[in-house]
Amino acid sequence: MIVHIYSDGACLGNPGFGGWGAILRAGGREKELSGAAADTTNNRMELTAVICALSALKRPSQVIVATDSTYVKDGAEKWLRSWRRNGFRTSGKKPVKNQDLWLRLDELLQAHQVKWEWIKGHAGHPYNERADALAARAAGELKESLKESPVE
Repeated sequence: MIVHIYSDGACLGNPGFGGWGAILRAGGREKELSGAAADTTNNRMELTAVICALSALKRPSQVIVATDSTYVKDGAEKWLRSWRRNGFRTSGKKPVKNQDLWLRLDELLQAHQVKWEWIKGHAGHPYNERADALAARAAGELKESLKESPVE
């Protein structure tokens, strides 16, 4: 059985309050996941969405990850292998941004057979729109909850 993952990240400001959303589909079943972080970036949320979705899988699986993030797709398909070989340094010898998340994603990719699919964002794809809504809602809820909290 193939697991389809639709993922998205959102940020209210970049950096700012961020949210991520993912939908897992397999065998006629669906599961929605989402979360948020303060003082983060859109790219971190895009990566976190995929990481959390892959982490939710209970056994090695065939997976198709659909994302509107070329950063995540290209990073996983094109750059990760050379980053690993170069000690997570770019071709310009600088440390790879979001290295902690790329290391975690690399570890998860070893456990699954993953194919990547790029989807144009905000173009009406129903699962991408749902993942985007989950991410935006999570970011907004975090921002509101911190705004309402008394500061000590």
